[in-house]
Amino acid sequence: MNEHVTLPEGNVEKQTTTINLGPTHPATHGVFQNVIELDGETIVSAEQTVGYIHRAFEKIAEFRTPYQITTLTDRLNYCSAPLNNMGWHITCEKLLGIKTPKRVDYLRIIIMELSRISDHLICNSIVGVDSGAFSGFLYVMQYRELIYEIYEEICGSRLTTNMGRIGGFERNFTPQAFEKLEKFIKEWPGVLKEFNDLFIRNRIFIDRTKGVGPISAERALNYGFTGPNLRAAGVDYDVRIHTPYSSYGDFDFTIPVGSTGDCYDRFLVRDQEMWQSLEIIKQAYQKVQEFKGAEAEIFHADVPEYYLPDKKDVYSKMEALIYHFKIIMGETKIPVAEVYSCIEAANGELGFYLITDGGRSPYRLHFRRPCFIYYQAYSELTKGQLLSDAIITMSSLNLIAGELDA
Repeated sequence: MNEHVTLPEGNVEKQTTTINLGPTHPATHGVFQNVIELDGETIVSAEQTVGYIHRAFEKIAEFRTPYQITTLTDRLNYCSAPLNNMGWHITCEKLLGIKTPKRVDYLRIIIMELSRISDHLICNSIVGVDSGAFSGFLYVMQYRELIYEIYEEICGSRLTTNMGRIGGFERNFTPQAFEKLEKFIKEWPGVLKEFNDLFIRNRIFIDRTKGVGPISAERALNYGFTGPNLRAAGVDYDVRIHTPYSSYGDFDFTIPVGSTGDCYDRFLVRDQEMWQSLEIIKQAYQKVQEFKGAEAEIFHADVPEYYLPDKKDVYSKMEALIYHFKIIMGETKIPVAEVYSCIEAANGELGFYLITDGGRSPYRLHFRRPCFIYYQAYSELTKGQLLSDAIITMSSLNLIAGELDA
């Protein structure tokens, strides 16, 4: 659609063009629509549309027990599903006053940091694809698959993992899971370094990302940015440091921070976070190895009224059968409370605002999805940029449709 606009400096009419960037554009995944007004190739304005994949998770959660909600969280940011799972279980544990054993915390940290690496490598490799560099994507995806194999060994699933339980994990990690983890720890640094070499000093990549889609620290805070997108703008906020959970206080790591908040800084921050996540995994794995004897078999808290009993016990012990029935049917007592709990997910602060009225399901559950907040700034980030910058800006924000629309 063509429109005529009058420029402020005179009565000269100039023609602009309005286009739909998405939802059918391949880079918008069939679920993002951006109505963009162009002056030549320069973006004059952009208006984003959400809701193409809206599945009403918050309303569905009002009719589900806490255990049944876990599978909803899988489908928020499906690039790092275990992080969503752990965030929900930590929220439930805060509500119920459950303290998890140290070994459970360390095992969770291993999984959460693997998820962060998986999410970041997808984001950064896609930013590379959107700048015209496909090789990096093909190269690192095999290591995302290795991470998925670790998930599969632990819980039987790869993408939507339903990982863990309230109070811990469904089962202990197998020796094969630790073997795959050791393989990843050994091989990933060399692969990540080669991935870095393809991009960080690549003149074409730098020209496509530096100065593109920038945001100041003040504007990022005003929008409510968190995570890598906020840290790229120069603010060192990280939930793992400012509000530690799952024994993150036992670990030594640094928080990468950028300065310009542009696509290049967002790429660099995620890149450095992958290195830091690897260091955290190494530390957590070492701590797990220090548990011996009976302690090495602990993988959940001792809370039988909330933790599903082993299936073989359900078939052979009356007490286990009763607990199983009460948990599954939502007959366990849930206190009346109002709780907010959050974690540092791969995209930023993933929060769960939970209100209970003593029933079997939440009275209200709100997901604080970082992607939903980032997308609000898309118009501002792209104004004055070129049309070719619109896609790479969207990619560098790491917008995941399942999380954005929920």
